[in-house]
Amino acid sequence: MDMLPIKRGVLSVTDKSGLAAFASDLAGFGVELISTGGTRKALKDAGLTVKSVSDVTGFPEIMGGRVKTLHPNVHGGVLADKDNPEHMSTLDEHGIKTIDMVCVNLYNFAKAVSEGQDLRSAVEQIDIGGPTMLRAAAKNFHSVLVVPSPVHYPRILKEMKNNDGKISLALRKELAAETFALVSEYDSMIAKYLAEHDA
Repeated sequence: MDMLPIKRGVLSVTDKSGLAAFASDLAGFGVELISTGGTRKALKDAGLTVKSVSDVTGFPEIMGGRVKTLHPNVHGGVLADKDNPEHMSTLDEHGIKTIDMVCVNLYNFAKAVSEGQDLRSAVEQIDIGGPTMLRAAAKNFHSVLVVPSPVHYPRILKEMKNNDGKISLALRKELAAETFALVSEYDSMIAKYLAEHDA
């Protein structure tokens, strides 16, 4: 799929700079917004209509937020190849809707380390659902737009404005490559930290 219409997006971000304006513009294009925890609260406080991820999964956020998006109703929608009739049939069979955009940035593990938090506290700042969502969306860039940082908001909105709410394959592939690099750096930072600290 060359030009992808953005109709439904998941937003779950640590860095909320520019988020409300970005989401407002997305809503103006008719994008259904889905979110979690603090991100959802920030969007609702900005007056936006936002569906909870729990409404999508049919399951509450549990374990202090450790488990939120790890569910087939989310990942099936992210990983489905829209050009594959079998994938689309499977979604229909299980009542899963496609997700066209994943806007996620990760828990700030570097900040936890710089603050000198103890090992157990620092480990709580290791994001699991975020990298999983990012990697899934990046893998499926033929069918999904992945947005790993607020720096991309203006470019995405410009492309949507110029293409009736659609995003090109070229931009999706570029952001997928950047996403894998970011997740790799994040994992490397955690690996280094754990290797250097006693249990």
